[in-house]
Amino acid sequence: MKFDSLKPFRPFPTIDDREAYKNLPENLKKQIIKMGEACINYDFPHIRATDYASFKRKGDRASFEKVYFEKRHNLNSLVAAECVENKGRFWDSIINGIYSILGEMAWQLPAHNSYVRETPQIILPDMSRPVLDLFACETGCQLAMVDYLLSSKLDDFCPSIRKSISFELEHRIIKPFLNEHFWWMGNGDEPMCNWTPWCTQNILITYFLQKDASAGHIKNNDDTVINKAKYALDCFLKDYGEDGCCDEGAQYYRHAGLCLDGALSVLNTVTDNAFNYYYDSVKVKNIASYIFNVHVDDKYYINFADCSPVAGHAGVREFLYGKRTNQPGLSAFAAKDFKTAGANIFADESNQLNLFYRMQTIFEYENLMSFDTENSPLPGDIYYPSVGLFIARNDTFTVAVKAGDNDDSHNHNDTGSITLYKNGKPLLVDIGVETYSAKTFSSKRYEIWTMQSGYHNLPTINGKDQMPGAEYRATNVETSLDEKFAEISMNIEQAYCFDDNNVTYKRTVTFDKEANTIKLHDTTTANDVVLNFISYVVPTVDGQTIIFDETTKAAFEDAELLEIETLPITDARLQTAWDHDLYRIRLRMNSSDFIMKID
Repeated sequence: MKFDSLKPFRPFPTIDDREAYKNLPENLKKQIIKMGEACINYDFPHIRATDYASFKRKGDRASFEKVYFEKRHNLNSLVAAECVENKGRFWDSIINGIYSILGEMAWQLPAHNSYVRETPQIILPDMSRPVLDLFACETGCQLAMVDYLLSSKLDDFCPSIRKSISFELEHRIIKPFLNEHFWWMGNGDEPMCNWTPWCTQNILITYFLQKDASAGHIKNNDDTVINKAKYALDCFLKDYGEDGCCDEGAQYYRHAGLCLDGALSVLNTVTDNAFNYYYDSVKVKNIASYIFNVHVDDKYYINFADCSPVAGHAGVREFLYGKRTNQPGLSAFAAKDFKTAGANIFADESNQLNLFYRMQTIFEYENLMSFDTENSPLPGDIYYPSVGLFIARNDTFTVAVKAGDNDDSHNHNDTGSITLYKNGKPLLVDIGVETYSAKTFSSKRYEIWTMQSGYHNLPTINGKDQMPGAEYRATNVETSLDEKFAEISMNIEQAYCFDDNNVTYKRTVTFDKEANTIKLHDTTTANDVVLNFISYVVPTVDGQTIIFDETTKAAFEDAELLEIETLPITDARLQTAWDHDLYRIRLRMNSSDFIMKID
């Protein structure tokens, strides 16, 4: 595709447009300034080579990333506050932040410091050949936004600041994008993930802001940039089913589906809507609505794989995606959740790190707050065949079952697992994932307890837990969904690797919505089955009944209690999802059938 003339990319008012900032709601301005004041004395730390090397030496991601992300979060708060106030109060801290980031030896994370997909990371970065990972691209977007928003003030203070920003952005972001091929850019049938739209969106923002910047010296490569971006996005879309299900889960939707929208919106802005046809496709509409369909209540989402059940508040990005795909229900859901967030509208990790998102939130704030959410629709039942995700609900229960296979992006061995919420609160849960380390994305991934099927609501069969890979999957999947009744059945023996190839295991979950009961029925030819259930509440077992609380019990047949094990939640990442320990109930089947009814 060729484009003879493009529109300038001017996504938000700059600091010089005082009327725009003056007209922001007073409560919002106070919140933005308060966040800036909290960072005004922040001493931007220097990241040493040994800090970078620590990941390769010790496998620790968290220590480096805490400093790396904190610097960027704080710079965003300072810039937004200065734009609102315009008194120079935050200026010195902003300059320190800019130069601190410009002076980093590399912007890619140590965990991503390699040139070939799934190869060992290099202990230190090659500064002559930058790597375009998720956060190098986010950093590029951040500095391009700082340059764009504060351009006149930066020039008044010292013109070389903007020249330095442009130089580093050209060297670290734009030239690598034009001249290198990183795996996430797409390569035929090679599978993509959230990296593709996430990186692409931020590079597009960086390029088009810098190309139009008066201090920039970025050459015109419009056609190459647009066509490389389009190819990458098409490679990303090929891996989605027509149903639009994100196989990485709700938390990653915000880096996958929402970044797809972000990239398309930039392309549409500069090309006068030449890419608007994407929004007419059923697949893109379904990708957009996924987050609405997997929402349970309040902060909770149906989760699987590395996704947390607390996936963050919806807000401006979902709101705009709903508008672009002509789905007012999605926009209403986003606006309602945005209002629920209250003073925490900037607390989401992506809002903190990405200055573009933060400015979107600021300038769409009144549109979201005034949007009519009184009659917001509620999500209904759905089955996503591309991933095998089954969700059914009534006014009391939300039940989800994961069929599919054990080869999802960020996979856990969870084929056949059930999760259950009652009155919007968790009952049977998917634990999620601990803080990322070198082990998380290595050959030892499935040594981590949260990845194992035995720590999901699944059976351990003949002493075996499930195996990772596309061949380990559910078979004979059948579903039924209507207003009164929902059911999913499947065989899950193929998700395991047995010495005896004659083992069969069928799981059926039935939801009688009128009776308000959920029945789990397992039948097997295996001679040794231990059923694992992960409970959010402290359970007790009385005979053949699991008592979750005064109103919720599960009567079971043909099994005996082995143990109730406390699962300490001490990891920082898990503590963001669970406010106390979890509990694993282990039952041994006494026959070829197991039935459990929950009401």
